[in-house]
Amino acid sequence: MAELLLDSHIRVWVFLPIVVITFLVGIVRHYVSILISTQKKVELQQVQDSQAIIRARNLRENGKYIPKQSFLMRRHFFNNEEVGYFKTQKRNAVAQNPMTDPSMMTDMLKGNLINVVPMIMIGGWINWTFSGFVTTKVPFPLTLRFKSMLQRGIELVSLDASWVSSASWYFLNVFGLRSIYTLVLGENNAADQTQHIQEQMSGAAMAMPSDPKAAFKAEWEALELAEHQYGLKNIENELIGSVGLNYDNMYHQNNLIEPNNLM
Repeated sequence: MAELLLDSHIRVWVFLPIVVITFLVGIVRHYVSILISTQKKVELQQVQDSQAIIRARNLRENGKYIPKQSFLMRRHFFNNEEVGYFKTQKRNAVAQNPMTDPSMMTDMLKGNLINVVPMIMIGGWINWTFSGFVTTKVPFPLTLRFKSMLQRGIELVSLDASWVSSASWYFLNVFGLRSIYTLVLGENNAADQTQHIQEQMSGAAMAMPSDPKAAFKAEWEALELAEHQYGLKNIENELIGSVGLNYDNMYHQNNLIEPNNLM
């Protein structure tokens, strides 16, 4: 198969403009989302409950590094039948449907308007403006299965699968500029299109509210079954043995420093 040579004008008028347009659209999306987004309020009771569960989980996982008496005191604070935190804190189960929450539906609509609509509009405009252009080539060979993904808008059977069309180059930039957005805007920026799509696919935006009563019960049962096995037993002897010391030669006469040697 003969090697193709692209005109340098394609780099200037097709390749680089698609990169710049995609990057600028992501920057605009980030600041627009900041302007129209609403601050989510977190109740103090929810923070206290989540922190209590985290403390109990840390006690189960890392309780071997504290003495047994300290472990039992902390477990008594959580699991005592009369005054334990998990027994005295009564929480009602939250059965609210997120689909009936107007604020959540509004946030979902804003997210779709900011992320999905610009991607479709800019993608359609780029596909119409730069239709039929071959922009670049990946530096490694690919199988024919990648032709439909990398050569959108170019239906050439004889063209090598490593070549990338203008429409496919746009979508590669949409999902490939995450590191650049992180470098310019910082972590957890709104310009990251991949994060928004992952949240929609995983159902994070439509997650049901957690039930603190069930979480308290599960953590109480797990902490009740936890057994303390002190992990720092004989740690002094192991530490001294690791540095090559023993009690017999630490105070040997030859190891003592004479006062005259200090002068």
